[in-house]
Parts: sequence; C-alpha cells; structure tokens
Amino acid sequence: MELFKTPKVEGVRLVERGSSNSSSSSTGSAKSKPSAGILYLTATHLIFVDSSAKKETWILHMHISSVEKLPLSTQGSPLHIRCKTFLSVTFVIPKERDCHEIFTALLQLSQPATLDDLFCFHYMNSTSSACSSDSNNVAGWDLYNVTEEYARMRVPSEAWVLTTQNNNHQICDTYPKELYVPASATKNVIIGSSKFRSKGRFPVLTYLHTNQAALCRCSQPLSGFSARCLEDEQMLEAIRKANKAAIHMTVVDTRPKINAMANRATGKGYENEAFYENIKFHFTGIENIHVMRSSLAKLIDTCQLVSPSMSAWLSGVEGSGWLRHVRSVLESGVLVAKEIASGVSVLVHCSDGWDRTAQTCALAQILLDPYYRTMHGFQVLVEKDWLSFGHKFTDRSGLIQGEAKEVSPIFTQFLECVWQLQQMYPSSFEFNERYLLVLHDHVFSAQFGTFVGNCQKDRLDLKLSQRTVSLWSYLAGQVMEHTNPLYRSDILPTFLTPSLAPQALQFWRGLYCRYWSGVHPREPLCDLLSATQDHSKALEAQAMFLSKRIGWLSDQLRKKHGDSHGNDQIKEQLDNRLVDAALDQNGHLKNDPLGAFSSLGLSNKHSGNPVLIETSPDKCNTAIAPSPAPVVLTTTQPLSPTQAVSSRSALSSVISDVAIDWQSLRCVTECSCSTPFNAASRKHHCWMCGEVFCTRCIDKRASLPGHLSLPPAPVCRPCYKTITRSLSVDTP
Repeated sequence: MELFKTPKVEGVRLVERGSSNSSSSSTGSAKSKPSAGILYLTATHLIFVDSSAKKETWILHMHISSVEKLPLSTQGSPLHIRCKTFLSVTFVIPKERDCHEIFTALLQLSQPATLDDLFCFHYMNSTSSACSSDSNNVAGWDLYNVTEEYARMRVPSEAWVLTTQNNNHQICDTYPKELYVPASATKNVIIGSSKFRSKGRFPVLTYLHTNQAALCRCSQPLSGFSARCLEDEQMLEAIRKANKAAIHMTVVDTRPKINAMANRATGKGYENEAFYENIKFHFTGIENIHVMRSSLAKLIDTCQLVSPSMSAWLSGVEGSGWLRHVRSVLESGVLVAKEIASGVSVLVHCSDGWDRTAQTCALAQILLDPYYRTMHGFQVLVEKDWLSFGHKFTDRSGLIQGEAKEVSPIFTQFLECVWQLQQMYPSSFEFNERYLLVLHDHVFSAQFGTFVGNCQKDRLDLKLSQRTVSLWSYLAGQVMEHTNPLYRSDILPTFLTPSLAPQALQFWRGLYCRYWSGVHPREPLCDLLSATQDHSKALEAQAMFLSKRIGWLSDQLRKKHGDSHGNDQIKEQLDNRLVDAALDQNGHLKNDPLGAFSSLGLSNKHSGNPVLIETSPDKCNTAIAPSPAPVVLTTTQPLSPTQAVSSRSALSSVISDVAIDWQSLRCVTECSCSTPFNAASRKHHCWMCGEVFCTRCIDKRASLPGHLSLPPAPVCRPCYKTITRSLSVDTP
C-alpha cells in the first residue's frame, strides 16, 4: 500500500536555515527570495528540485529526526524538517492537503516499525543485481578479525587467554563470542564475576600495551551498600597480577561520583575499596545519555538561530555545555592512556559499560597506538570497542520506533573528540575531517548494515553480512577522498598527550554548521592540499615517463648520425605498457594508437602481456590495469629524419594525453552536470583533462598514459570513454 497519494508537488518554496534565503547578508541587504521548485517524495528520499537555480536538495528519510507542521500562512502550509545531519529546512507547500500527506508519510518513512524495514535491506537488493560478485562486500564484513587483532597485541600469551565461556552468548548476550581474560581466571571466577556485574558484563581485555599494561572493560558491580563477590575480587586480582611490572591497578569509573552513589540505592553502584586490594579508584565525571542528548539539542538550537547576535551565539554555545562534556570525555581518555603508558593496568566501566566505557577505551587506544590513527586501524577500533562490545547503535541512533529517551549522541561525541585530536595533531591521523563526517552520517542513514543492531548477537540473528552491504566496503573505494594530505607515518609520536585547556578546544563548524553558507572558507585547506599533492604526483609521473621517451629518441638520433657507440641492431627495454593495447596476445601489432610504431620501424616482438581490463569490486567500475611486465620493442635500423619527426609528433601526442595544467578549485561554482558546489561538497579533478567535477561525475578509475607508475587515477566519464574506446562509459 502506498504511503502517500501525491509523490510530486509543484510550486513548493524552500527556506534553508543558514542559507542566504533565510537571513540577510552581512551588508544588511534584504532577504533573497526562497527557492521555488518541485518536491518529490520517493521510497528513500525527499527531493527538492529548483530548475532555475540548477539546485537539488536530497534528504534521506532515515536522516530525518523531526517533522513539524507550522501554522498556515498566506503563502501556503509550512513543513519544518530537522535532520540528524544538522540540516534544517522548511518547505512551504501551496495546499494544506498535500502538506498533511507528506507530513504523515515522512513520519512513517523516517522511523520504520521494525529493523527489517530499514533501508539497508532494500539497498542490498538493488545493488546485488548490478554487482553480484562484489568481493569487497565480503571483505567489508571480514575487516575485523578478532584473532588477528589480538595477535597484533601478542595475545594469547602466558598471562592472557581466549575463553570459550561465551561462545553462544550464554553468559552475556551483549558481549562478543570471543573474549580474552587472565590465564589464571577459572570458569567459576568468570561466571561468578558475570553474575555480580550489571547485564553480566564482567571484566575482559580490550587492549594490551607493549609494556604489558592491560586495558579492560566491564559494567558497574551490583554492590549496593555492602554486597561483595569473592569471584569478582579474584577476577580483578587476576588482571592486576597479569601485569608483573606493576604492584597495583587502576579502576576508572567514568560517571560522576554522585551518580554512582545514587545507583547504590538500586542495588548497583561501584567497587568498595575495602574489598579490593592494591587498587586505586578514579571518577572522571562524564554525564549520562540524557544530559548529553539535552546538551546537543541546545547546541543545535543555537546553531540554527537566524542572524544571531554575538552575545546570543556565545551564551548559547556556553549554555549548552557541549564543549564542556567533550572535554570531560577527552579527559577520561587521557587519564586512562597515561596510566597504561606508565605501565599500570586499567579497568574502565560506567553503568552498563556500552556508552561512556566505549568512548573512554577507544580514545585511550587512539592516544596510545598509532595503528588506530590509520584508516584501517580506526575501522578495526570501531568494530572492536563499539560494535563488538555492544554499543546500542539502533537505540542510540533512533533507527526504529522506540523510546525517545534511549536516543543519545554518544558516538557523535566520540567522533568530535577524534576531530579535536586531529586539530591538535594534524599530521598524526591518516584520515581527514570528511571521513569522520561520512562515518557520522552513515551511522544514521541505515544504508549499510554495519551500524544496525545493538550488539554482535543482534547482527548475527539478522544475518546482516548476508543481507546487507558493509560500510567499510563502500569506504574502500573512497580512500583518496578521505586521506589526510598532512599525514606523516614516519614521524608519528607514539603517545599523544593533548592539551585539555579550555582554549585548546574548538567548535566543530564543519559538522554542526556545515549547511550554513558564508561561514566556511571558499575551499577547505585539506582539499587544496590534496589537490596539490595529486597534481604533483601526476606531474612527477609524467616527467619520468617523458624522460624515458626522450632518452630513447636521443639514442636513436645519435645512431643515425654515426654515433661510434651505436649498433646495427639494438634492443631497448622501455616502460611502454601504454601501447600494450596495440598488441595482440602473441605480441604482434594489431593497431597503432600513437601513430608511431610504423614510423619507428618496430618489429612485431613483444615480451609483455596485453593490457587487462579489470572491474573495481567496490563500485562495479572498470579500470585499465597496467600489465605486469614492460614491453620490449626491437628496432632493426636507426631512425631516419622523417621517422624522427614522426616520433616527435607521437611524443607530443603522449604529452597531450594527460593534463599538465589543472583547473583551479576556486574558479568552479558548479559541476558540468549543473550540480552546484557548496561547503559540504568535494571537488574532484579529472587527471586526464584537468577539469573539476562532482563526486557523481568522476566515479571512474583508469591507468593513464604517462602515469604507469601510479595506481588507477580518477577520470571523468568523457575521458574514460576516450581511454577505453568503448561505445558507452557503462560498457566494461
């Protein structure tokens, strides 16, 4: 049954918060007219098309956090939409009936009743037919291998072993199957400790430092005012003794102490220092999910003020308390990291061990281990400490209908902490800000199955690896777009010690105000640096290629003029894989793409392999792969003057095949497909023609003439068609 009767509404006016349409300019000019166009309601998106301004606004249903019908006006019925990506728009719909139908449909589409109704299951069906053998999908689900990750930490070892007590989630259904515990912890100790911990989340190993200090995690004890558990005490003692270099260990309770004390009245609480020997306790004061939800709501209200005064802006940011909370999370991670670096084992917990515990443990590992600052390592960290250990992504993201009080921006807060570290250490992270933004948006999009479910058991029951696409497989095709150009793996500090001074923290404009026009630089510094790096690589590869060609031609000219070192027969080995397409499988010439073979007197001898056309598994795009062996071309006689002229012409053709000058990013306001660029858009250069395109128009990769030392480069569709000489760019 259709959810709406009117999938298309004409004469709709769009007012965006933060755009020039919703506020006056800085010079005090009058407000510009709102965009007018057609509103389309599809099964997955709400799309507004303004043909006159060549602008499209796409809103994924799953990104919608609230829909509100505003009071009727003389111009129509306003519909205000707020998104989890912090976009805020108002559509003024001419007819109240159309407005009500769209309002009702969006309420259902933005929050499905069950997990099976999520976008990711339908997205899998639509993509599997187009790319049925996509190996990257499987690779995405296999990205995190528990055995390999712990083996990287040299676990199992004499002190730490893998337990089989939770193989069927029988002890704790929110923990993963594979758990590492102290070797001295017996089965009875494990079971007894799990019964004394909230939700059965007993202490387990999440990270082992090279100095043998262990980072463990669990939930709060069910201690009440005076209860104790000998097995739990023995478990903590086993963790302490697993690190022979320290005489004590530290327990970090991430809650405010007053909150932990209040939980004692409900039979929970925190460890009684009288019962646990050789242990130091710390409270770090991170507030609960309800405080964080309210804090972010206040911050977003401030960000979406129309033309706020300076005092209103500053008081709004301060009143939200958001940066104060971000600092407290960072402070907790720094405390744990310093303890581990000093050789002391640490046990971290909050209430249930899946919110503040995940934040603290993940940040501590980022500070301690450079591996987790790489793109692959960060994905492994998210899989291990967030997905595997049971952060409730479905509940915290509000993916389906449920209790609103369970929604909270815990993962958003973690991503901001990582962004704050990026600002302090710009060369220590392999990924850039855009990578964090994409990760944030897809947590809520439900387009991929990665962040669906509250724990590992949920994901296994839903068979997500078989029914949905992994986000990691998608990101595998976006490496160039998400690479930090300032990253230096050779000079990385092993241990990051960020400043926690109030003035060291920044407001993340790129996330909370990304749709505000006029408050961002014309081009992000990261994009300019990436474009400069790419251009330099292209020029260096082209210069190397041309140097080889020129050297070879010079040798031939010297032989023609009686060079004493010349021979009647020579055999020059060139990195000439560009022309492999002109040779058949037997090495015989079948065509002459550069018009130079016949003029050079080349014989049909070839020791390389033909150019291979292979398919990129991440996007089902074809790319020209360079042949593994260089071509060996044999000349039977020196070049004549006519042949030399022809060769120089061929060389000029090779030079023109790759763009030397790239178009400046600053001069481009829209793509050739009429898509306008804004602060949130990434501009891409075609490495062949040097023009600038949007992400949708440059989804091809190809090995270019003169760039054979580089991996396949981004090219636009027209250039891709020229390279492959196919009738259609969609033909493999």
